[in-house]
Amino acid sequence: MNRAEMDRLIKIHIEAEKAADTAQAVSVYSDDVEHDVVGTPHAPLRGREAARGFYDQLVRAIHTETMEPTRSHYGDDFCVMEHQWAGTVPGTFLGVPGEGRRISFRLLHVWEFRDGRISRENVWLDGGNVVQQLTTRESVSASV
Repeated sequence: MNRAEMDRLIKIHIEAEKAADTAQAVSVYSDDVEHDVVGTPHAPLRGREAARGFYDQLVRAIHTETMEPTRSHYGDDFCVMEHQWAGTVPGTFLGVPGEGRRISFRLLHVWEFRDGRISRENVWLDGGNVVQQLTTRESVSASV
């Protein structure tokens, strides 16, 4: 799979996540996708429907405004991409009530591809930074 095709699938996924369109977000996944958000008690999840359940919950908890790539590394069937995420947290995120706070944090995706689809999404995020922002009195600027 070439870089342009990987980028196309990733863009569809991220734009759908930003729009809270969970069906579209998982439409680029293989039927047997492995969805692994490191540190969550249920990880990894298997299959498109299980991943959609995760996103249904996620889009209620957080509202993604931007997810800007800062670095990307590509192989024959994978892409490692660092993002800077910014948005609001109206629900509970990482066990902390967001109360509508605006936060920003670094996020690392490891994407694997097979047969023209995303076959694995592995997510690492700066949870310490997220918790710190959600537990301080003042909201953190999205430019952090």
